Amino acid sequence: MYRNLIAYIKSKLRGEVTTNSLIKRGLKVGKNFKRLDRCIIDYSHCWLITIGDNVTLAPRVHILAHDASTKNKLNYTKISLVNIGDDVFIGAGSIILPGVKIGNNVIIGAGSVVTKNIPDNCLAVGNPARVVGNTNDYLEKNIKEMEHRPIFNEQWTDRNNISIEKKQEMINKLKDGIGYVE
Repeated sequence: MYRNLIAYIKSKLRGEVTTNSLIKRGLKVGKNFKRLDRCIIDYSHCWLITIGDNVTLAPRVHILAHDASTKNKLNYTKISLVNIGDDVFIGAGSIILPGVKIGNNVIIGAGSVVTKNIPDNCLAVGNPARVVGNTNDYLEKNIKEMEHRPIFNEQWTDRNNISIEKKQEMINKLKDGIGYVE
């Protein structure tokens, strides 16, 4: 009930289209799809977009299957398929342009503009996005970092009503660098 109310408010106040509405229009989405706040999935051509299993879109991700840059001069809009594989994380504020295929086991860094295909098992960042590493190497590096960096469980999150005291303690523990939260 609460989740439906939030979806309704978002669609009315911010003009967001729900994932279920996009699926009814033809968007293809796999299992365990997470679409965080203010993501835009091309409503007018959503049936050209396929998203695999275990995909997370961080806040403000845009996925476009059309490009209207030619509309005024040619009276036609460019369109193309967009395919996002399995086990993909797309960072906040990223834009996926028409015609892009993102492989399996891929991480797209925040703020990236993906203009070309990204192969399996890659870490890609930037504008335009380019491959800068291997997903498994990136994760291994973070596992090693976790051995000597602060780690916080779910009690340290807003969804579990973190206290003011714990917020200050977290700030103090993060003064010299990065940490990890469940």
